[in-house]
Amino acid sequence: MLAKSIYIVLPILTLLMFDIGLTLSVKDFLLLRKEKKAVLAGMIGQIVVLPVVAFLIACFADIQSVWFLGFMLIACCPGGSSSNVFSMLVKGDVALSVTLTAFSSIITLVTMPLLIWVALNYLGDSCNFLQDNRIDLPVIKLFMQNVVLVLLPVVLGIIVRKFFDKRVMIIHTILGRLAFPLLLLLAGVFFMQNKDVIIDNIAQLGLATALLIIISMLCGKVLARSFRLSPKQSRTIVIEIGMQNAAQAIAVAVSPLVFNSQLMAIPAIVYALLMNMILLSYVVWHNVRYKKTN
Repeated sequence: MLAKSIYIVLPILTLLMFDIGLTLSVKDFLLLRKEKKAVLAGMIGQIVVLPVVAFLIACFADIQSVWFLGFMLIACCPGGSSSNVFSMLVKGDVALSVTLTAFSSIITLVTMPLLIWVALNYLGDSCNFLQDNRIDLPVIKLFMQNVVLVLLPVVLGIIVRKFFDKRVMIIHTILGRLAFPLLLLLAGVFFMQNKDVIIDNIAQLGLATALLIIISMLCGKVLARSFRLSPKQSRTIVIEIGMQNAAQAIAVAVSPLVFNSQLMAIPAIVYALLMNMILLSYVVWHNVRYKKTN
């Protein structure tokens, strides 16, 4: 069953990352120079604040080691591909959203192995769910998997946009509409395969995951205010920190090259379902509030 799951998650992750590449151009990377504060705030939120929040919640929630690691996997992933759409829905800074998603996808190639290594060593001997009871992270394999599944599709998307610019928007529109259903399909498949375990532990995992999303979004708001960002940029930072690439977390968890554990993917499954519900609620709340004040 696990082997079949791989054939579902890998194409979906590749398509989502390719779609991110289609949204990128040279000017998006130049945004780093123009909007240094906004990009820095977003990167601090995703690379530093989010893993710290996840670590603290996982410790206080006292969840099983396999879920502790799965929880950390979510926090170590880059922003989700749908964050650009959600930023648009809350009238945020879409260019900033695209830039943050792209930069986080590249930076997490390095930070993910480092942070997961820290988590593994913190858990120590309790990692008896791993093959041969090892706690050594296959860093090179994890890095190479992320390069193939994350970086290369993004680069391919950038190349396709450069040479087929007029047709790109058609492809992007199609993939953009598929992103949300594909993520839900992925979460749904894994949910059905692990429904008994998830249902038995939904109170603990659901609460911990909801707290991760909500606290991360609040931290994004605090960061935006600390950096004195505009309201549009602030809403974008909130979305970016609150929406991580659950598909990538699932891919790393179930990959035979890395952890080969479907149980470890369960926090990402719960996250994918709750993330969309909470962020959609945020979009509705903001739009209702916006109409009342205009």
